[in-house]
Amino acid sequence: MANSKYEYVKCFEVEDEVMFPNIILVWIKASKLHKPHDLNALKLMNSCAVEVLEEYADVVLAYGFSDEYTFVFKKTSKFYERRASKVLSIFTSFFSSIFVRKWDEFFPYKELQCSPSFHGRVIACASVEALQVYLLWRQNICHLTNLHEQCLWRLVERGMNGKEAWDFIKDFDKGELNNLLFDEFNVNYNTLEPIFRQGSCVLKTIVEDIVKYTDNGAPIKRCKRKIITVRSKKIASKRFWNEHTVLLKELGGFVEEINNVTPEYVRSFEFDSKLMPSTWIVVRIDGCHFHRFSEIHEFVKPNDDRALNLMNLCAVAVLEKFWEDIVFAYGVSDEYSFILKKATNLYQRRANTIISAIVSFFTSTYVMRWKNFFPQSELKYPPSFDGRAVCYPSTEILRDYLSWRQVDCHINNQYNSCFWKLVASGKSKREAQNSLKGAQLQKKIEELAIDYNNLPVMYRQGSSVYRDKVDIALIHQENGEFPENYGKVIVGHIDIIGPTFWLEHPNILD
Repeated sequence: MANSKYEYVKCFEVEDEVMFPNIILVWIKASKLHKPHDLNALKLMNSCAVEVLEEYADVVLAYGFSDEYTFVFKKTSKFYERRASKVLSIFTSFFSSIFVRKWDEFFPYKELQCSPSFHGRVIACASVEALQVYLLWRQNICHLTNLHEQCLWRLVERGMNGKEAWDFIKDFDKGELNNLLFDEFNVNYNTLEPIFRQGSCVLKTIVEDIVKYTDNGAPIKRCKRKIITVRSKKIASKRFWNEHTVLLKELGGFVEEINNVTPEYVRSFEFDSKLMPSTWIVVRIDGCHFHRFSEIHEFVKPNDDRALNLMNLCAVAVLEKFWEDIVFAYGVSDEYSFILKKATNLYQRRANTIISAIVSFFTSTYVMRWKNFFPQSELKYPPSFDGRAVCYPSTEILRDYLSWRQVDCHINNQYNSCFWKLVASGKSKREAQNSLKGAQLQKKIEELAIDYNNLPVMYRQGSSVYRDKVDIALIHQENGEFPENYGKVIVGHIDIIGPTFWLEHPNILD
């Protein structure tokens, strides 16, 4: 980070660590996934969950049904030092990235029309007994949700619209839903595939694998972990748990069987705070391990127009999706900050939901539009982003935050310009780093004959995304009022530290 007078804004960032001995759970849910009881949609969700367990060693169990999944971390996990917003944003981002990449595998004849997004929350279980209660609750919800969906879509197929069908069955209990399925559609609920009725468990297990043979033909075996998908009538039972030694080792065993659960009790585990009212909300997202990502995908150094413009396009998409709430965005390199207006009530200002929804939508757009900017380069593995939400109490402090980011952009670009010029001259990366330690960057730029002021302004000032103002006299509405948000979303490369831009666009922060 750059040293500047604006760095004081970091003091508004609040850590949200999930303290030991709580077991961390991440619950995610798709936003507006059509007909989630579709078999291919369930298989796609399960395949994404398998990828998550393969990618993250700290996750030992996942349980999902319909359009949701819960990931359970081992008790001793220190994943990103247990910061709730970071953990949640990375998981929703990675899941949405995988979802887009795998879509064609499960829906080869149906194009993905729009960027999917997932919202979620972190849940802190104080003990393995609390985890047992949570899993029983979710599997009970699985049964009830599936009953509703099986009835709902059959009623729709028979001629009702979605609202009529839902209004008809919304107050039905399990027995009434079972009777409706049998009497009206001749369907015995218990004969439906277990993937619908029981949900899916993805977990790690230990298997013996033959690695080679001795000279006399005897097999040499090694134990290794393998990810499997299983189904069970009761995943919160001692029997299911005892069958899987990895669960016992990483999470502990269940002492007794339970059959009932109080939803209000389980909801008390949710690590979900509301952001302070009447404050500006900034959601800042950063690429995860993007140094490696940029090297593997051969980004041009120090700046790649394709990568920067892809980030800008994703930011424009976010502003268009959340047009009522996000008024400005600023981005540089693999980072973007989104400004939500002070009066926003997006997701009731729940930090987890706001962060996860924005980060996952940004990520899925990034994957979907990759080919637009890298037509000759395959996306070799799914990118992901992390995020956090910070509240700023005044417009002046918010502007100082944006100034901080633009100063950081300027200094980092100076450093990178010098660094890669040294590498291009034949120095190793370590030699280039040593050469720049403690150096005055402006002096180094002159020594290396870098025409810095003629570099593209996007490199030096970053990208600002906002709605351009238009003549409000042309947008008169019948009720005599003007729309709060108007104008086309544009990307500009401008000075946002000085007052000129803000005086010319008072509608943004007014």
